[in-house]
Amino acid sequence: MSEQSKKEWLEWLKAIAVAITLAFILRTFFFATSIVEGASMDPTLQNGERVMFNKIVYYIDEPARGDIVIIERPVKSYVKRVIGQPGDTVEIREHELYVNGEKETQGYLTEEAASATRDFGPVEVPEGKYFVMGDNRSISKDSRNGLGFVEEEEIIGRTELVIYPLNQWGLTN
Repeated sequence: MSEQSKKEWLEWLKAIAVAITLAFILRTFFFATSIVEGASMDPTLQNGERVMFNKIVYYIDEPARGDIVIIERPVKSYVKRVIGQPGDTVEIREHELYVNGEKETQGYLTEEAASATRDFGPVEVPEGKYFVMGDNRSISKDSRNGLGFVEEEEIIGRTELVIYPLNQWGLTN
């Protein structure tokens, strides 16, 4: 092998090593993917869709009302929408969501999902915790019925993109 070929080979290996290292850093600290399991986020997210989520955003900021987040629990992860932040009072009455006594507009819900939302609360969200719900309110396991309040440390990222299937590719809302 000529000296020139060896240099080209080493440059190629160096480029591969840099690419692998960069991909590892991005995946570990900035972005990751998760698969949506079940129908609790219909119609916003469908069963089997793969979403990319931002892992660093909550080191800089806190989860905001309306964010679609990834919640990591010991047995499984969940994809849910933040409804209440620490200190908020959450109530559902007559199929309408109220946070701190103010009626919330839920443009992400279908009329059917909104009308299937049963009365709940009022409950106050404790400090350091969040109240989350799925968009498919009638079947979602969420803060109302099984997940309870979510610890801030359990929220590991905010969904940003649907990346699979390709025909569903786009921003999450």
